[in-house]
Amino acid sequence: MSTLNLGLVLIILGFMLETKMGESMRFELDSGQTKCISEDIRTNAMSVGKYAIVNPHQDSLPHSHKLTVKVSSPYGHSYHIGEDVDSGNFAFTATENGAYTSCFWAINHQPPVKLTIDFVWRTGVAAKDWSQVAKKGQVDTMEFELKKLHDTVTYIHEEMYYLRGRYEITSFVITIPYLINLIFESQHLQYREEEMQHLNKETNSTMAALSFFSIVVCLSVAGLQVWHLKTFFQRKKLL
Repeated sequence: MSTLNLGLVLIILGFMLETKMGESMRFELDSGQTKCISEDIRTNAMSVGKYAIVNPHQDSLPHSHKLTVKVSSPYGHSYHIGEDVDSGNFAFTATENGAYTSCFWAINHQPPVKLTIDFVWRTGVAAKDWSQVAKKGQVDTMEFELKKLHDTVTYIHEEMYYLRGRYEITSFVITIPYLINLIFESQHLQYREEEMQHLNKETNSTMAALSFFSIVVCLSVAGLQVWHLKTFFQRKKLL
């Protein structure tokens, strides 16, 4: 593969991976309503975000177009609060594993208005300011893309370990009731097995008694037949 083709592959791959680690969206919010967006972030991961109300006109935003924004951790710690704002940004390094939440409240207004909000939220490699890294004259394109790709792969590797740890914990929590249920089922099966063994012993005893009775009956019938034949022959004076 030529250097040019390799460079194109790295650029495309880096762009695709970076896109998956950032969220860019536009949504609508009515007056007096709330919308929350969550992002699963691991410890020590960088996270940046920015938001802005889309201006429906060319002039300044109406006074009714205001938001209250709060970004909080899984345990309720606030990382950003913006009150009665039309735009803003935030940046933090996660100190807790779990779902971080960004909530948007639109202020009450009569008559009601509908706000359109642009929101960009990036974590990990996607949150890094690469414009400070790729200054002209410092690095060439290939080295720059390789560095981005290396950081992206490192981030994905760390994410895999983080998700695997969460999966193992979840699996352990799910396994406990399963094991308890398995113990009860095992005890029930053991009890059923003891019942079957007892029934089997009773059946064997009954079959042995019936077999002995059948032998006695057969011998008795045979004796009667011999006696009957002997009597018959004596009467006919054949014996």
